[in-house]
Amino acid sequence: MSENGSTLPRRQLGRYLRNGREECGLTLHEAAQMIQRSASTVQRIEQGMVAHLREVDVEALCKIYGFDDDHAAAMKALAVQGNERNWWCEYGDVIPENFEFYVGLEASAQRLVTYEPELVPGLLQTPGYAGAICSAAHPNERSEEHERRVRLRMRRQTRVTRKYQPASLDVILGESALRRVVGGPKVMAAQLKHLADMGTRSNIGVHILPASAGFPLGQAVGPFVIMEFGSSRQGDYVEPPVVYVEGFMGELYLEKPDAVQRYNQAYEDLRRSVLDAVASRALLRQIAKEYAL
Repeated sequence: MSENGSTLPRRQLGRYLRNGREECGLTLHEAAQMIQRSASTVQRIEQGMVAHLREVDVEALCKIYGFDDDHAAAMKALAVQGNERNWWCEYGDVIPENFEFYVGLEASAQRLVTYEPELVPGLLQTPGYAGAICSAAHPNERSEEHERRVRLRMRRQTRVTRKYQPASLDVILGESALRRVVGGPKVMAAQLKHLADMGTRSNIGVHILPASAGFPLGQAVGPFVIMEFGSSRQGDYVEPPVVYVEGFMGELYLEKPDAVQRYNQAYEDLRRSVLDAVASRALLRQIAKEYAL
């Protein structure tokens, strides 16, 4: 079972196939007709969002795009890796299809940069806090399903807590997230202590954006995650970064360099208004004590 996930190989394969199609001057519809598949299927292959890749489709597309034998063999190898079973497959009953793609990217990321104005990010939630969030989102769920949702969230956290090559996590958290009571005072006290403790890890940075900072960007900004996948020895990206933006009606995955740069710049602009690491931990522990009274 794949530990880091098969999403990255699927995404790499999709990018190579998309480049091949565009170099041939073919539209999605034209390429789809040639392999007797729908345009939406080819698009999902290019986006890395097909759960199971058909080898016959990959072979046919490689032939149409004129890939040589070595190039085609590399594409088939990526398809094999992309079809490996992931650890989160066992949670298929409690994980939405679209979010499965996010979990796969998260599991492959070497660095995650997160801004959360209202809620503690899932990678830093305690079981009590996560349980309260899941209960609010799924009030009629059976206890077994509820427990599995919480376990999934805790399992995702090993990406940043494991001893061997953990991912780097940088978080900016709005002060309102510390004041918004989730699960009751005891849950909040434990959650804020946990945040302070996690911020002492060498691979995790937690900075609080105080309410006194107002709107550093001149407008309200919703939560986002920037995921980076490491670089080669030559300094090139192993895979281009992606920005995940979640909203009430759905989510967006932004990959174009200018969009990624805008979010990176937004994060840097926000960082100029945050408390430093020591002051952030002090505030977290102070508010945790207030909840414990």
